[in-house]
Amino acid sequence: MSGREFTHAHNATSGIVGVCQTRKVAEYRITAGDYSAILVGRGAALRELRFGDRLLTETWEVPEGTKPPMSAGLVLAPWPNRVADGRFTFAGVEHHLELTEPARGNAIHGFVRTVDFAVVDVATDAVAFTVDVGRHPGWPFDLTLGVHYQLAADTGLTVTLTASNVGDGAAPFALGHHAFVRCGDAPIDDCLVHLPAASMQPVDAQRQLPQGDPVSVAGTEFDFRTPRALAGTWLDTPLTDLTATDGRFRHRVSAPDGATTELWTDLNFGWVQVFTADPAKGQEFPGRGRALAIEPMTAPPDALATGHDLITMEPGQSWTGTWGLVQFERFGPETPA
Repeated sequence: MSGREFTHAHNATSGIVGVCQTRKVAEYRITAGDYSAILVGRGAALRELRFGDRLLTETWEVPEGTKPPMSAGLVLAPWPNRVADGRFTFAGVEHHLELTEPARGNAIHGFVRTVDFAVVDVATDAVAFTVDVGRHPGWPFDLTLGVHYQLAADTGLTVTLTASNVGDGAAPFALGHHAFVRCGDAPIDDCLVHLPAASMQPVDAQRQLPQGDPVSVAGTEFDFRTPRALAGTWLDTPLTDLTATDGRFRHRVSAPDGATTELWTDLNFGWVQVFTADPAKGQEFPGRGRALAIEPMTAPPDALATGHDLITMEPGQSWTGTWGLVQFERFGPETPA
């Protein structure tokens, strides 16, 4: 696939998995039915997901040691999005993170995007990664993360994310996953988009930080509760007040031929950051131009500072959340293709 050669590595308990031998950073190809996915150890990234030969996510080729474009497919932890000035107070103690988005004066997307996760299990249809988040300037907390990718022929991809507090004090936590969604080769502007969000979080244009409380999307360009075309809309917007269907939040992108990619989450992900890569904004997704990120998040931007939907984990406590991607033959069915 994509010019990469995979050989078979054997796991004594889990079978055979395709491992890319052409890169220093390990890649794993898993399959189930018509689904296939490539996962990357660095950042525990989802490099691509396919249903047959139809891509359900954007994919990427980058030089060794280079972050994927626009953080595509990467886990964002122990916080997603931005922390203003890198400053937050937790349990009465002020902390100052390194400014990893210095032009805007923010700390962004946590610590693990460029870290090599350890592989703890592999199979023909699954890969599991783990990493110690580690201590960093402004981050004196001890967390471990687990990321488990599982394919099934009838339900597509399920991603299970876990976090555990292995330290001796309470720790703050939030998480996101930077997924780019597509429907095969259909231009994203030709697709219908459905996002079941009733509110959006206003942010300032310069630093992308929250301004006031969430407001209704009714009557605005941010209202995708009724499916509509993405063409003409640019988004870099946190959405919330999501409506669940059958116990899940379901975000859908539908191609002109009716084929639909659904990104679903469990109820732990009460936020979604929706972003359009756009050449007109100087942000072209390589090989695609306009592209759509639907990023499930447990909390909004600057949650470490505001405490809004921030998770506090006591020593020994763990957290688990799940999200996934599935292909439908047409928009709105109850069962996958």
